Amino acid sequence: MKIKITKFQTAFTMFLAVFISLAGLSSSVRADVVTDWNAIAVQATITGARPGPSGVIDVAMVHGAVYDAIQAIEGKYEPYYVDIPGASGSSVAAAAKAAHDVLVSRFPAQSAAIGVSFQNYLLAQGIPADDPGIAVGALAAAGIIAVRSCDGSFPNPVPPPFIGGTGIGVWRPTAPANSPMSPGPWLGAVTPFTLTRPSQFRSQPPPELNSRQYARDYNEVKSMGALNNSERSPEQTDQAHFWAGNFGVMLNKLVRDMSDEHVDNIADSSRLFALTSMAQADAIITVWNDKAHYVFWRPVTAIQNGDLDGNHRTAGDPAWTSLIASPPYPDHSSGANGITSATMSTLKNFFRRDRMDFSVTTTNVGPTNEDTREFRRFSDAAEEVVDARIYLGIHFRFADEASRTLGIKVADWGYRNYMRAAHRHGYGDHFVAPFENK
Repeated sequence: MKIKITKFQTAFTMFLAVFISLAGLSSSVRADVVTDWNAIAVQATITGARPGPSGVIDVAMVHGAVYDAIQAIEGKYEPYYVDIPGASGSSVAAAAKAAHDVLVSRFPAQSAAIGVSFQNYLLAQGIPADDPGIAVGALAAAGIIAVRSCDGSFPNPVPPPFIGGTGIGVWRPTAPANSPMSPGPWLGAVTPFTLTRPSQFRSQPPPELNSRQYARDYNEVKSMGALNNSERSPEQTDQAHFWAGNFGVMLNKLVRDMSDEHVDNIADSSRLFALTSMAQADAIITVWNDKAHYVFWRPVTAIQNGDLDGNHRTAGDPAWTSLIASPPYPDHSSGANGITSATMSTLKNFFRRDRMDFSVTTTNVGPTNEDTREFRRFSDAAEEVVDARIYLGIHFRFADEASRTLGIKVADWGYRNYMRAAHRHGYGDHFVAPFENK
C-alpha cells in the first residue's frame, strides 16, 4: 500500500528530525519527554493541522494521556482519568506512546509523520521497541480518546456559518475579510476537561450601552486603539503588537521554559503541563460559551455606529479603524485574556508564588521592536495582555477584565480538584507538589 506524504507531513518530519537532534545535543537546557512532546504536539496542532483557538483542546488531550501514562508508573499524583494498576516499564516510553496515539487519533492524515517522530524518539532515547511502558502509554491514550470521543470538538455535521446580526450592540462580520464566526459557536459547547459545564464560570454581561461604564471603555479603545491618530505611545504600540501573536504557541513555549528551568522530574513536569493545557482549553471553551451567549459587537462596529447606541457620551466615527483587524468572533469575553490568565494563574498555583522571573517570546515578529518581554510576576503578564488588546483596538476593557477573572476561576478550579498528590494506602506517604512547603 502506498502512503501519500503531504507537504505538511514533510515539513513536520523535518521539524521533528531537527528538534530531536537539538534535544539530544543541548546541554544548556534540561528538557524531558513531556516538554519534548509538548513541542511536537503544538507543531502538529496549533501551528499545523488545526491552527487557532480550538487547537488547545488537542494539546490538552495529549497532556491528559501523557500525565496518566507517567503517573501510572511513577505514582506521585492521582490519575486524571485512566488508572492502570501494575504499570511498569519506562515512563519516557509510556509518555511518548501516549502522545503519539492521541495525535494520530486526532489527525489520522498525519499518522505517517507522527509515527516516524515516535520511532525516532525511542531510538534517540535508547528505548527498545518491546519496553512495557509502551503498552502503558497506549492504554492511557485509549482512555483519553474514548472519554473525549463525543466531546463536540470535531462537530459532525459542521454547523452552518454564524454571522451574528445587524442589531445595535450585536456582533457581525468585520472588515476587511468579513468572515463568519470562526471557530463557530460550537467551540463554546465542547465538553470541558475539568469544569462541570462550559457555562460554569460564565462572565458577567457587558455593561448596558447607555451606561457610564460602556461610554468610558468605548472612549478608551476609541482613543488608544485607533489605527490613525491614536493616543498610544510608541511603547504601548510595541506592547500591542507583541501580544498580537499566536497565544497557543507563545504560552506553551513559556510553560516549556518554566519546566526546563524549575522542574527536575517528569512526574511533576507532566502534572504542570496537564494542569496548564487543560486550564487553557477550559478557558477557551468558557470564553466561546460567553461569545455565543452575548454575541457582543467589536469596538470597530461599535465606534462606526456610535451615534446609534443611545448613549450621548459616545460620539460615532464611521471612518474609525483599529490598529489590527478584529478576529472573526464576538468581543465578549476575550480569548487572548482567557488563555493567558488561565496559564499564568496555573503557573502561580503550581509554583506557589506569583513572584518569579520569566520571559515571553512573541510569534508576531516584525511589527514589534522587541521579540521578548521580561516579567517578574505572573500577574504582571496577565495584566499587560488586558491593556494590549485595547491598544490593538479589538476589545473593550470590560471584555478583557471579565476574561481575566474567568481564567483565574478556571485555573483555580482545576488545580483544587484534579491531579492532586497521591496517598499510598498502608504506607502513610503523602506526595507534595513542588514549592508547597515554601
